[in-house]
Formats: sequence, C-alpha cells, structure tokens
Amino acid sequence: MDDHAACSRSRAPAFAARRGLLSRGDRMRVLVIGAAGMIGRKLVHRLASDGALGHEPILSMLLADVVPASEVTNPGSVGIETAVADLAQPGVVRELLAGRPDVIFDLAAVVSGEAETDFQKGYRVNLDATRCLLDAVRAVGGGYRPRLVFSSSIAVFGPPFAEVIDDQQASTPATSYGTQKAIVELLLSDYTRRGFLDGVAIRLPTICVRPGMPNLAATGFFSNIIREPLDGRAAVLPVSVDARHWFASPRSAVRFLVHAATLESELIGPRRSLTMPGVSATVAMQIESLRRAAGDGAVALIRHEPDEAIARMVDGWPRAFDALRAHELGFRAESDFDEIVRVHIEDELGGVIKFS
Repeated sequence: MDDHAACSRSRAPAFAARRGLLSRGDRMRVLVIGAAGMIGRKLVHRLASDGALGHEPILSMLLADVVPASEVTNPGSVGIETAVADLAQPGVVRELLAGRPDVIFDLAAVVSGEAETDFQKGYRVNLDATRCLLDAVRAVGGGYRPRLVFSSSIAVFGPPFAEVIDDQQASTPATSYGTQKAIVELLLSDYTRRGFLDGVAIRLPTICVRPGMPNLAATGFFSNIIREPLDGRAAVLPVSVDARHWFASPRSAVRFLVHAATLESELIGPRRSLTMPGVSATVAMQIESLRRAAGDGAVALIRHEPDEAIARMVDGWPRAFDALRAHELGFRAESDFDEIVRVHIEDELGGVIKFS
C-alpha cells in the first residue's frame, strides 16, 4: 500500500453545525487547519472581520483542529463550519477538501520543545499529517489547484550560519522540529512544481509576545518574561541577557499569512519558501522595552534561573536575518521590540498595563 492509499481510507471528521451560505457563487472558500491555536484563532477572526481575502469576498470558512475551534462571535456574511479532525488519521483530509477550498492555511503543529521530547508525535503531526494533506489535494484532480500557505519556521536554519542570515542560506536544522518543517518545505515546492497545488511556505520568526499561558515551545520564555510581568506575575529567565533572537508579533504573523495567501504565484517564483521579516533583539533589549513600558517594578519580577539545556538550544538558533525577498514582496513586521510590546498591550490588555 502506497502513502496516498494509507491517507485515503475513510474516516470522517466530526463537523459542527454550520452557519451562513454554503453555495460557492463567485466567492471563495477557505480552510484553516490548526484553527484552535493562537495564530489560527487570530487569523480566523481577522478573515471573518474583513469578510474577504485580498480583494476576494469569502463565502465560507472551515475551521479544523484536533480540538474544537473557538466560536467566531461576529462572522458577518462568512459561513463558518468547524471540524474536530486529526489529519494524520486515514481519510480525514479528503473530507475536509470536499468543498474544494480555494485557499488552505496549514498552521497545525507540535511546538518545538514537544517535538524534540516526543520524536514520534513530532513526525506524526508535523510531517505525516501535512503529507496526507498534500496527497489529498493531489488526489482531487480535475484542475483543482488551491493556494496552500504553510507556516514554517526559522528553525529550518541551524549552525553554522552567519550572524545575519540572508536568503541564500541553506537549511541545516539542528532540531527535529526544524527538520520536520524543512522536509515539508521541500514537499510543498515539489508539489507546486508538479502543478498539484500553488504553495508558499512562510518561515515565521519566534512569535512574541504570545498571549495566554506558557506552552511547550522551547522559545516560550521570550514571551513569558514580558507577558507575566505586565500582568503582575513573576517570570523565569533561563538564559543569559546576551542571548539574541528573531521576533515578530502575533499581529504580524496574521498579516504575513494573509499577504502570502494573496500574492501572485509568478511573483514568488520557483523558490516557494520565504523567510519573514522581524526584529533582532537580545534578552537585555527585551527587558529594557519592558522597563520603558511598565517600569522597574515589572522588570524586578523576572528571576534569572540558568538552564544549561535551554541555553545550549538557544546558542544553536538563528539571531538575525536579512529578509530581502520577503521585503520586496511586501511583507512587513515591527521596527523594534518596543513596538512588539506595544502591540501586546493594545491587542491583549486593551491598551491598559495591569501591572502596578
């Protein structure tokens, strides 16, 4: 039995009640995989609010994840349908593609730290599920060729690399997570070359400041040391203040995804993976941005507890990029880390700093 057959045996996802119009007309359908995640939720609300993707009105969105996606409170004229679905299970993706979505956002992933500690789960979710998606799109046939936007990561790069990485840098991932993302990038490029789909992979910076509770991402502490003090809570810093990394806000991540979905394929060209712009900042620079936003009291809530394992991992991460191709194609991020902190305060705290 080949890989396509293994992914195509019937096992339907559980669909929730549907709202809104479901006939295509002249409007587009959108499938968001990983819609229950932080970026997925923000993307869905942005699309529902806009009611369009680029200049094309959206008819309907199907929101898929292994857990129920959150309710869209004001969907406007966009029909919303949800599906609890595990893409790695046989036949599931075929059901999700039954409506022939025009644009597919593939955001589902096991985060970096979890992918490193649970080898099998990382490959199952980050590689096998996406391979099932690609093959299911190919199997539709009949001229079906959707735009597929894949959320990749700067983790595809590993040492040795220059202090500032340009668009010519080869992918040399130093983690299982980065390897999984790099493999999917190659697959996406090949499936696009063969005409099965129109794919683009965007290599996201570390998204900061992430709202909500800490997750299992190895980069999570970068958000924790800003988010927790702004809310009056203590945070642990496991690395040196000299550690430098590449950042963008959740707001920018959503903008990247929307822009990638609307780019002309000819402009992207044969190299289908794009490194997104961002802000290169040290932990010390992050802390000074926090100080400017919330004062010394907030900074005092950060407790330095060195963790050698995390420090070694951080030493193997990229620090800065010259994202020339992305800039030329119109992608934009924040200009400095102060702006990233301001975005968090505006989007997550209602413009009010809770720390006092």
